[in-house]
Amino acid sequence: MDFLQPSSWDDALAARAERHDALPIAGGTDVMVELNFDRRRPAALLDLTRVPELSEWSVAPDGTVRLGAGVSYGRVIAELGDRLPGLAMAARTVGSPQIRVRGTVGGNLGSASPAGDAHPPLLAARAEVEVASAARGTRRVPVAEFFTGVKRNALAPDELIAAVHVPTAAGPQQFCKVGTRNAMVISVSAFALALHPDRRAVGTGIGSAAPTPRRAPDAEEFLAGELDWDRRPALPEGLARAFGERVAAAASPIDDVRGTAAYRRHSLAVLARRAATWAWDDLRRAA
Repeated sequence: MDFLQPSSWDDALAARAERHDALPIAGGTDVMVELNFDRRRPAALLDLTRVPELSEWSVAPDGTVRLGAGVSYGRVIAELGDRLPGLAMAARTVGSPQIRVRGTVGGNLGSASPAGDAHPPLLAARAEVEVASAARGTRRVPVAEFFTGVKRNALAPDELIAAVHVPTAAGPQQFCKVGTRNAMVISVSAFALALHPDRRAVGTGIGSAAPTPRRAPDAEEFLAGELDWDRRPALPEGLARAFGERVAAAASPIDDVRGTAAYRRHSLAVLARRAATWAWDDLRRAA
């Protein structure tokens, strides 16, 4: 197995263009597991840990955070919890502290697992994935279009993930998941919610309950249309429950060793109902 270790972004793209068979590795929290269990045996590894541009984040004039693909979950928690609260909440549920220091949001996107914890809050926030190649330059892919199948993504063979662009939260956000224990666990189901009071919209993200992470557009439109954005009274229980039912209907879960399809649908309905209530209460307190 060859080991490629570029020290600049240009060199990384050049290596990727030359070696389509090279598997990118950043934190290694997913890749090394697959290698250790002999699930993958690539011809080469493309180590991206020495590319300084990938470990940087910045804020654009419109408030959008450009999060380098190599920024770790630990840094999201410590440095971006105020701007990206949903993503920070999700980051706190990822593995152990050691995993959160090593694992990266870009690596999570590249793995494209249906159970990736970063995916639901990125979907709820309407994030975009910035990808690049040496030959064609840079393009942006809406995160909802980035996932193309179970552990498959929209990257071309010569492309790498450069960053993810996430709008700074305009309102409360929530993330919650169900697992077999409270920590260091792959989710049985997960849900993220973002309230956008500036445009009176709702964002959602579903994890571990379909072949790919996905939104629940019908549920988003329903809740956004029913909320009283001006007076902001308490969220009626019936409205929260109806929202949860629509979120569950948007899922396409399966039975597996972690849970049944029926349990996943039920848990999603509960998670969505709770997330909507918590987020709306936060918005009311901020008024």
